[in-house]
Amino acid sequence: MNLSKLSKAILVATATISAPAFAVPITTDIISVVDESGSMGGEHGWLGGMISSLDSALAVEAGTDTFSAQYGLVGFGGAGSHLLGHAHDMDAGTAGIQEFGDAAQYATATGSLTLSGGFEDGYSGIDTALGYTGQANSVTNIILVTDEDRDTADNSLNYSVIDAALAGKNALLNAVLNVRISCQDGSSALGMDSSGTAYKADGSGGFSTCGSAIRGWDAGASWNHYGDLALATGGAVWDLSQLRAGGLTADSFTAAFVDIKVQETIQQSTVPEPASIALLGLGLAGFGARRKFAK
Repeated sequence: MNLSKLSKAILVATATISAPAFAVPITTDIISVVDESGSMGGEHGWLGGMISSLDSALAVEAGTDTFSAQYGLVGFGGAGSHLLGHAHDMDAGTAGIQEFGDAAQYATATGSLTLSGGFEDGYSGIDTALGYTGQANSVTNIILVTDEDRDTADNSLNYSVIDAALAGKNALLNAVLNVRISCQDGSSALGMDSSGTAYKADGSGGFSTCGSAIRGWDAGASWNHYGDLALATGGAVWDLSQLRAGGLTADSFTAAFVDIKVQETIQQSTVPEPASIALLGLGLAGFGARRKFAK
């Protein structure tokens, strides 16, 4: 079969763009940044099971392709040495601080989180997480969990500094905050993504979408400090009160959180290399120009 130059160009473009749809190799570093104040015990207990579910879901999506996920834990807002962002050891059996571990090691490490603080600087925690040394060619995901807005403990950090640092590492931020999010009909939402889509509990432990999200009340300046930051990276914002509600609502929260995190990680993992996009665009543009001037 003889193909025209245009047909060949279209086939090459289609193959280049479509390839990731048939293979989902996943290499990711996921770091939780967690408030260590006295009100956070329930969330500390939630983290291990959530990460285990996320790890299993990511492995299913990777299938027979490359799968390498590792998990880190940063605390902030506790008393004394736990005030500023600091790493929690993923392997207490070896010398030094091990920044990353598997899902089981992560679950064990959550037991080292404290409940001793009350002055919480989440920017310090995010900054510490961004200093972790991850895997080569990995995608970085940060999960911030706090029920307060920012208290400034590190004056060198502000919104612009953290925003630029996240962008510099191509890191995606999810924020579980003491904020309220509603569906268009006014009913409570579990969270919202960067496109403005809201997620709602379905009453049986699952979830559905419910149109455009509406931002509501927040604790202090949680939207300004953290919510806008998460959405700017392409991440999502979640209503902590929905997790604290317990029962089926909490099940729905976890199901939605894990599902969206999987989608985000896959999207990060399958974005074509910028150089490939540029070459493809130049090739097609050049071919079009030649056709135009040949008329």
